[in-house]
Amino acid sequence: MIQKLIENIKKTNAPIVVGLDPMLAYIPEHIKKAAFAEYGETLEGAAEAVWQYNKKIVDAVYDLIPAVKPQIAMYEQFGIPGLIAFQKTIDYCHEKGLVVIGDVKRGDIGSTSAAYATAHLGRVQVGSQQLTPFGEDFATVNPYLGTDGIRPFLDVCREEKKGIFVLVKTSNPSSGEFQDRLAADADGTRPLYELVGEKVAEWADSCMGETYSYVGAVVGATYPEMGKTLRRVMPKCFILVPGYGAQGGKAADLAPFFNEDGLGAIVNSSRGIIAAYKQEKYASFGAEHFPEASRAAVTDMIEDINKALERR
Repeated sequence: MIQKLIENIKKTNAPIVVGLDPMLAYIPEHIKKAAFAEYGETLEGAAEAVWQYNKKIVDAVYDLIPAVKPQIAMYEQFGIPGLIAFQKTIDYCHEKGLVVIGDVKRGDIGSTSAAYATAHLGRVQVGSQQLTPFGEDFATVNPYLGTDGIRPFLDVCREEKKGIFVLVKTSNPSSGEFQDRLAADADGTRPLYELVGEKVAEWADSCMGETYSYVGAVVGATYPEMGKTLRRVMPKCFILVPGYGAQGGKAADLAPFFNEDGLGAIVNSSRGIIAAYKQEKYASFGAEHFPEASRAAVTDMIEDINKALERR
C-alpha cells in the first residue's frame, strides 16, 4: 500500500492528506436538518449527518488528493451508528481510489494488539471465511508499549501489504512533557523522540516496500527542526505530518520533512479543509456550498506546499 500512496502522490502532485474529522459544529445546518428529519435528534441522526457531510466533501476533492485520514474518535462519539458512518466513509473513499489512513492511535500488547491490527488492517477468521473488518490501508499506532505492541502490526503489514504510522513527535503543545525528555543510551543523552525514531527506523528496515517502508512515523509540522533530525534518523520512513494550518504549522517549515526525491512526507489538514467555509477566506461560498469551499482550500494548500518545496 505504500506504493499506492506514492503513486497517488505523484499522480496528483499533492503530498497532502485530508483529515475527515467531523464535528457536529462543523456540519452545515441544512445537512443536520435533513438527517434529523429522517432519524430524529438521535445518534443515528448525528451519524447520518456525518456520513452525508463526508460524502459531499470527498466528492468535491477526491480528484485532487492522494489520501484521507478519518479520525475514529469523531465517529466513536456517536456510538455504533458513528462507527457505521466510519465504515461507510472508508468504503466510499476506496471507491474513489483514495488511500485511507485510519487515525486510530492503537497501542497494546499480545493478543490485544493483534486484535487491533486485525480490526483495522487485516482479516478476521469467522468460521470458514476470512472477513475484512474496517479495512483501512494504514493505521496510526502508539509505540509506548514497545516492540510487543508494534510486532502484531508489523506481521499484518507484511501479510496484507499495508502500513502503519508510529507516533514519534506529535504536534500538540504539551507533547514535550514526555517526548522531549532527555534519555540516556549507549550513545549518550538524547531526546526521547529521537530514540523512538531510531526504533521506528529499525522496525521500518524489517518491513520494506520497494523504496519506502510500510512503517512510517507521525511528526508534527509545528516542530520543523525536530522534523529535520527525524528525517535523517528515519530515511526510509514516510512521515505523516499533522499540524499544518489550524494548528500553526506553515508550508515554509515543511521542506525538512521531505527527502531529496521530493517524497517521504504527506501533510495533513483537517478542519482547515472540511470546515473551510467557516474561514473568512472562503466565507463567500456560504454553508450551502461548503464542498466548493473545501475544494478551494485543498487547491490553495497544494499550491502553498509545492511552492515551499520548490524554494528549498
